[in-house]
Amino acid sequence: MNLKKLMITLGCSVIAWYSYGQSKITVNTDKPIAEIQPTMWGIFFEDINLGADGGLYAELIKNRSFEFYSPMMGWKEIKKDGATGSVLIENRTTTNKNNPRYARFTFDASKGSYGISNEGFRGMGIKKDLQYHFSLWARAVEGNGKMRVELVNSEDESIGSATLTVGKDWTKQKVSFTATSTDLKASFKIWFEGKGIVEADMISLFPNDTWKGRPEGLRQDLVQLLADMKPGFLRFPGGCIVEGRELVTRYQWKKTVGKIEDRELIVNRWNSEFKHRSTPDYYQTFGLGFFEYFQLSEDIGASPLPILNCGMACQFNTGEVVPLEELDPYLQDALDLIEFANGDVNTTWGKLRSDLGHPAPFNLKFLGIGNEQWGPQYIERYKVFAKAIKAKYPEIKLVTSVGPSPDGELFDYLNPTLRELKADILDEHYYKNPEWFQQNASRYDNYDRKGPKIFAGEYAAQSAGIASPENKNSWKCALSEAAFMTGLERNADVVYMASYAPLFAHAEGWQWTPDLIWFNNLEAYGTANYYVQKLFASNKGTNVLSILEDKEKLTGQKGIYATAAWDNATKEIIVKLVNVTDKEARHNVELAGGKKINSTGTLTILKSQDLDAVNSFGSLNIKPTEEKVSVKGKTVAIALAPYSMTVLKVKTK
Repeated sequence: MNLKKLMITLGCSVIAWYSYGQSKITVNTDKPIAEIQPTMWGIFFEDINLGADGGLYAELIKNRSFEFYSPMMGWKEIKKDGATGSVLIENRTTTNKNNPRYARFTFDASKGSYGISNEGFRGMGIKKDLQYHFSLWARAVEGNGKMRVELVNSEDESIGSATLTVGKDWTKQKVSFTATSTDLKASFKIWFEGKGIVEADMISLFPNDTWKGRPEGLRQDLVQLLADMKPGFLRFPGGCIVEGRELVTRYQWKKTVGKIEDRELIVNRWNSEFKHRSTPDYYQTFGLGFFEYFQLSEDIGASPLPILNCGMACQFNTGEVVPLEELDPYLQDALDLIEFANGDVNTTWGKLRSDLGHPAPFNLKFLGIGNEQWGPQYIERYKVFAKAIKAKYPEIKLVTSVGPSPDGELFDYLNPTLRELKADILDEHYYKNPEWFQQNASRYDNYDRKGPKIFAGEYAAQSAGIASPENKNSWKCALSEAAFMTGLERNADVVYMASYAPLFAHAEGWQWTPDLIWFNNLEAYGTANYYVQKLFASNKGTNVLSILEDKEKLTGQKGIYATAAWDNATKEIIVKLVNVTDKEARHNVELAGGKKINSTGTLTILKSQDLDAVNSFGSLNIKPTEEKVSVKGKTVAIALAPYSMTVLKVKTK
């Protein structure tokens, strides 16, 4: 019997089968299961892969204050046509302990040219017709104090310059100029005129197009990629840098606020971590400090989530701990941070926030105690922090570590111990292969609903292995993360927060892969993983809805994963479906319940037939596309493409 005769014989049921497919997925739109927190999908920031200096922080000069272990790292002397000169690094620890070094230039450029050049962070990305702002602290000890500053391209051709004169006293001098061409690998030169002695410090160069036009601010294109995600929170400043390789190089937030020239530079703990990607020039200037992190959180609509050292250095490195009887300064840092973020302008730290330009509180709700700590020594210190913070600020939710892995001996000790202590939020980390993410989409289905909430604080599928330089941001990894994330959202009554890690990677300055966003000195792009994160975060909804096939949750049966949500603000039903198979999957999605459904909806689709496909500069192989879809009654016919993530959105009347 041909299809036409079969349709006539069996009637409408065959027409429905032919139009919509065989499988039926039912979304119950009337009975929300759980509230989805505004913080559900967020951003984890760590200064790794040149994420801050050389990345998000728009400063173009490397080692601007000569405080690197090698004071002239990044700098070179230039002597031409008979000019002479020398550099002496002087130290004024007694008068400026946070920024003791400065350079003393003694020169005779009566004939020829004498100066210094700075290489930037793997070069400097310079844009044609963009204005650049140069500044330095300096004084002319002898001579006229005249100098010329100059941008040169990769061919050593001048592409912008200006002149200035410094006086006899230490002052901050500024001058601006416009670049005449674009170059990915430019460098910067300072030429001294005549004969004399000039002392200089805090030599700085910023583009004019910073985020929100803030002087000495953040790189606009990188912040925009973050804002586009519509993140619910921003975790900062890391990561392992919170701990430091040893306690002396731990992150201390109080040293990152106030005047830029008073912020104490330290070595970045990723400086020498990986022998295969050694980065001896990796330091933290803290131009991007805690005030800027709070401000950035506010800018992009994200709740701030600072993480503080709890008296423990990285346990993968030195494992140093502060004796409990000497923990008070660490604890005071935590209490003072809450006051800095939320305190009245008449308090000590609230006044500092106000003096920095933000009288209103930052509305801090969360605080992390330690990063990726483990063992009884962590529990001992957590108890001290929890007791003191809860006594003074009971409203602050504390985020606690359950170790570096989602299972094993360390996790098995911390997880029940912190639950017995009634911890607020447990921070679980997962760096696993793609198969693990697909197999663990139901991880939280049976978690205790009355116990601590979960922060999926760091996760990323590893295509080759943890910390392998061969890891790629492949579509297989991103798709597997999408499958796992359906389980996070479905269990939003337990999982309150989630973030991919790490966030940024400089194309020539990375230490760790994979990463969410890649950039060079001029451009940036989102990986396939970025678009997965963006689709979840920008289609979050406010309440979880039941979504079933044959009365079962879709957790990978037949390779299909799904979650559904209601958005109370937009009055939309949102269904996320992930197909990890190489076959098209046809489904009828029934939007059951009493809500009146619009006759059309939208499908946003992220897909690739090639599981090894990656995005790159100038080539976004994997990015979302959008199309309209018809709603027949309350049913939507969807053909899920092979290896795809699909977001269905339907408005109600």
